[in-house]
Amino acid sequence: MTFPVFKSAGYVLVHTPDMIVQNGSTCVVERATNPDSEFLKEVGNHIRSYEDVVNYMPNQVYIGNNRPEELEEMPLPWCEQKVEGTREGKMGEIMPQDEFIGLMQICDVFDLVELSEEFVSMVKPKIEANYPELAPFMDKLKACDLSEAEALISSHAAEALYQDGKLVGYVKAAHDVDVNLNAHTMFENLVVKASGVLAALHMLRHSSVDRKEIGYVIECSEEACGDINQRGGGNFAKSIAEMAGIENATGSDTRGFCAGPTHALIHAAALVKAGIYKHVMVVAGGATAKLGMNAKDHVKKGLPVLEDVVGGFAVLVSENDGESPIIRTDLVGNHTVATGSAPQAVMGALIADGLDKGNLKITDVDVFSVEMQNPDITKPAGAGNVPEANYKMIGALAVKRGDLEKKELKNFIAKHGLPGWAPTQGHIPSGVPYVGFMIDDLTKGDKNRAMIVGKGSLFLGRMTNLFDGVSVVVERNNGVEEETAGVSKDEIKKIIAETMKKMALDMVQE
Repeated sequence: MTFPVFKSAGYVLVHTPDMIVQNGSTCVVERATNPDSEFLKEVGNHIRSYEDVVNYMPNQVYIGNNRPEELEEMPLPWCEQKVEGTREGKMGEIMPQDEFIGLMQICDVFDLVELSEEFVSMVKPKIEANYPELAPFMDKLKACDLSEAEALISSHAAEALYQDGKLVGYVKAAHDVDVNLNAHTMFENLVVKASGVLAALHMLRHSSVDRKEIGYVIECSEEACGDINQRGGGNFAKSIAEMAGIENATGSDTRGFCAGPTHALIHAAALVKAGIYKHVMVVAGGATAKLGMNAKDHVKKGLPVLEDVVGGFAVLVSENDGESPIIRTDLVGNHTVATGSAPQAVMGALIADGLDKGNLKITDVDVFSVEMQNPDITKPAGAGNVPEANYKMIGALAVKRGDLEKKELKNFIAKHGLPGWAPTQGHIPSGVPYVGFMIDDLTKGDKNRAMIVGKGSLFLGRMTNLFDGVSVVVERNNGVEEETAGVSKDEIKKIIAETMKKMALDMVQE
């Protein structure tokens, strides 16, 4: 079997201004603990318009209209540097909130989402025009009477849906008692599903592979769906496949906090390399809990609330086509139980261990895609420049290993790194945002080798204090199939043909 490849990718952002205040964890907690706070009074004045979100360079990079390197030429804060952006990108789009709320109802198969007649009549033509793939499901978009809305919302039997500060609908609880099916959870899960569907549709639009040929889907966001008897049983993957028209696929959910997507990519590559499936889609929707997560710091510093988009992505892993970048399943780095949590040990396990398997130096990797978090968001919040910190540690490791001269350390980031551009949606920034660019860089560009690195904080689940992470090397496809057990596929075919010819002659002679 030859190495699998990265075939295509899709990236989406959804501008959700009302959800920042109504559903983001920072605002929700503040409203519960300090409802009269100055922050809650002020936060609404710091929320950007849809046009501002579209004309924001990191967002244009995320959907593929601009290269990450272009951010290096712009001074921080990037939110003060306006660009001329577009909704549609080379790899995806930035969706406005009204259409997304409509998409949530379309993705709801249990009639939990209720929308006003005025809102549905306004948004339905937009969705029909922009997403013809959803035509089989458009009958799900329908209006209802919202006369009971206030009572349901005040009793927590429903989660409100707002557009421009106006109540336009709600998400009902799916069970009277089960907390796993309460209104808040169902709202979050429908956001994950809808944004995952949107990402899948865009990946399919940019792919030469027919959706009916995809055999497996892995969903790798940070939410979990289930009921009282199986709290995280799933399955987001299959529910997204259903809506995206991937009718011949099965699938499952993979969880690993921020490292989840890289785990999922490796799982997908293993399934393809084993010959079980020809095409596997890895997909993830976004998290409303992380909207406005660092809003207090942004407001305090007079900045807009920059965590104002829900993210999503979809990546297709396929059989070797002789052209797309190959996933070196033999060059995987792992943070094991024994690794520990010391930064040096973590980097050694994730970066060096995988490269050592191929006798490669750190400098043999042209680009490292790490936690590509947008520093415009993290620096004002006191978390620094996350990608830059990772690249400094990788560079220091290279010096320690003798792969890099100490005097060359200051140039390491410029040569092997990228500025961060992804929203702080947990799993969304972790390694995966570069895959779309990487497909171009390792086919049409001047790069030959990259590494995808995912890291995660398992202690957030309160089950272990362990850290987590995996990495995988990706290389330019040389168009030559690897040999299996010393014999190439062409040689095997020749041997089979000669054997069958001999058997036929023997039968004739008998």
